[in-house]
Amino acid sequence: MSWLLLLLGILSEVIGTMSMKLSEGFTKPIPSISIFVFYGLSLTFVTLSLKHIDVSIAYSIWSGLGTAIIATIGILYFKESISLIKLLSILAIIAGVVGLNISEEMHGKKASVSHIELKKDIN
Repeated sequence: MSWLLLLLGILSEVIGTMSMKLSEGFTKPIPSISIFVFYGLSLTFVTLSLKHIDVSIAYSIWSGLGTAIIATIGILYFKESISLIKLLSILAIIAGVVGLNISEEMHGKKASVSHIELKKDIN
């Protein structure tokens, strides 16, 4: 459930950020209001996800994936320029998020193994 909340937080942040662009400097009412609605939802979802996900992992994933998704939308939807450096940078962000997830999984398994070994030593 926490991972679903984090995903909803990321999607809300992406919609809020797209609304910033669409608001044209707060001159369009609906996108302008959407900024606050979706950023509020994003912060709510991410905060709730922190009940079961480490803040270092959740925040890194939230900001990293949000950044990569927004950069991709900027290129595809808003027709922003793309360069090799920009593309490699987006891929580096995604690689970092994947690395954090792998690290978290390995850490969780190590903790379980350490706990089992400690229990053996006590008995």
